[in-house]
Amino acid sequence: MKSNQLNFSGGPGALPETVLLQARQAMEALPETGVSVLGMSHRSEWFRSLLVEAESNLRSLLGISDEFAITFLQGGSSLQFAMIPMNFATAGFSAPEYVSSGYWSSRATAEAARVSASKIAWDGASVEYKQLPALHELDIAPSAAYLHYVSNETVEGLQFPICQSPMSVPIVADMSSDFLSKPFDVNRYSFIYAHAQKNLGPSGVTVALVKRSLLDRIPNGLPAILDFRTHISHGSNYNTPPVFAIYVLTLVTRWLRDEIGGLQAMQKINEEKSRRLYETLDALDDVVKIHADRPWRSQMNVAFTFGDPRLDEEFVAVAREQGIIGLEGHRSIGGLRASLYNAVTEQAVETLTSALAEFCHERV
Repeated sequence: MKSNQLNFSGGPGALPETVLLQARQAMEALPETGVSVLGMSHRSEWFRSLLVEAESNLRSLLGISDEFAITFLQGGSSLQFAMIPMNFATAGFSAPEYVSSGYWSSRATAEAARVSASKIAWDGASVEYKQLPALHELDIAPSAAYLHYVSNETVEGLQFPICQSPMSVPIVADMSSDFLSKPFDVNRYSFIYAHAQKNLGPSGVTVALVKRSLLDRIPNGLPAILDFRTHISHGSNYNTPPVFAIYVLTLVTRWLRDEIGGLQAMQKINEEKSRRLYETLDALDDVVKIHADRPWRSQMNVAFTFGDPRLDEEFVAVAREQGIIGLEGHRSIGGLRASLYNAVTEQAVETLTSALAEFCHERV
């Protein structure tokens, strides 16, 4: 198998082979224009049409109504950590509330505190970020500007179930690492954002779904580039956008629609991949320890360890010899991490599970 197919990195993640082939051709010359995608003007008719298609494909895959605006931004989730409170933690509401459930939500919480008053609604530090709360059971002030949470913690391997219960305040969700991995009801949320390099494509573009009624809260006087209204009114073309990243994102949405058959089909594939890997790890019993407690295990990121840094490092080296890459755990918790994003195939997961079983049989 090609190394791209065996890329279990937390990001940048694997891309579908058909998407890579089309992107390679486009870097030389787009079939529609004869010009390299890297040299296409963001003011061209071709790119304007691409933006229309990217938005249309997302609306179709997720059933997104016109009640939501869709915009393509730069700066990753890290910029959104500041932009969101700048735009929506405004006068007339009490402090926004944050679920601090892991590394990335902690980063979001800390950044929001630099912008405005904020409140931590739940902190997973006391359970070592191995569990998650039930969102609808949190004691959230009815006047809170919004409730923010990260749907999937890529570092710790924790994932919230799909939000089912309506909340009394707007829900803001960072879905960077599980967006488009399964269907969900967009209408449960007021703002959703997801950067690429996980399931969407290469780094450089961030998708934001904004309920239009939320735009009325934005105060005047923000720098134009930090005001969501600017990007929406300019059709994601206010300043030079990441043309290549948006192009690949569009290819990925076509792949999901045409080759996978939509998000329900993608969900079934992802469920099978994660089931196979977790079954293998559970069968290793005390040899391997999974970071997340069972009810909150992520389908996208599986964080685990042999409990000995030397064995963790040795397995990374052995796996690399078989073409398996990206298994190093995040620096904040160490250990190992296998990320099962959409483009990671079931065959790749079988290769990983076989490598794990063989390694444990021979060396542990």
